Amino acid sequence: MAQAASRTGRLFLLMDALRSHRRPVTAARLAEDMSVSVRTIYRDMQTLIELGAPIEGEAGLGYLLRSGFFLPPLMFSEDELEALVLGARWVQRQGDDGLTQAAANALSKIATASPADLRDSMANMGLWPASYQPEPAGQSPSPNRTLGPIREAIRRQHKISISYRDEHGSATERLIWPIAIAFFEGKRLVIGWCELRSGFRHFRNDRISVLTVTKIRYPQQRSMLLQAWRRENSFAQDQ
Repeated sequence: MAQAASRTGRLFLLMDALRSHRRPVTAARLAEDMSVSVRTIYRDMQTLIELGAPIEGEAGLGYLLRSGFFLPPLMFSEDELEALVLGARWVQRQGDDGLTQAAANALSKIATASPADLRDSMANMGLWPASYQPEPAGQSPSPNRTLGPIREAIRRQHKISISYRDEHGSATERLIWPIAIAFFEGKRLVIGWCELRSGFRHFRNDRISVLTVTKIRYPQQRSMLLQAWRRENSFAQDQ
């Protein structure tokens, strides 16, 4: 096996090697498989243990990784980490305060549990989501305060009451069963069953002027509603 290009990459490979053995494996065997020195294996084992990996055994006897262990930074390849960082950066641009903070916290947790070179790699990763929606001069985008309550209603399968104004300016009061939010460039669509129209509808989030979460569960499982929506609908603006 070729030598890893970085220490983090080598730790990732070492974790994979440990997972592949159900019995203790010696440092000499691991060193041979990874084309590194036994001293390097000892040093890397100590690093993994310091990071919290439940590795049993010791030098001369062999090492074994207890089953069921999950160490996030060393479970991801470089491509997977790039995907996570890019995805988190995209989420942070979506105008949802809760998700913005959650994305930052997730990256921070991964970085905190990572070796220094991996933290540096994440901080300097050259992948950024771009927005093609021009912002009005002299204005900054305001956070959308309704996204958090809608996400909570989706999780709890609660009905929501909304005051809604369509693209023609007509105002209506709706009671809907929210099942999903679609994030498009510059807009968000709330997908739900509308009791007023007795069917699935799509609501622009920025056209909701008043929102109330009723705490009343809607009568069908969200997973079943999603399946029905997929069969009947494609993404569209509410009519």
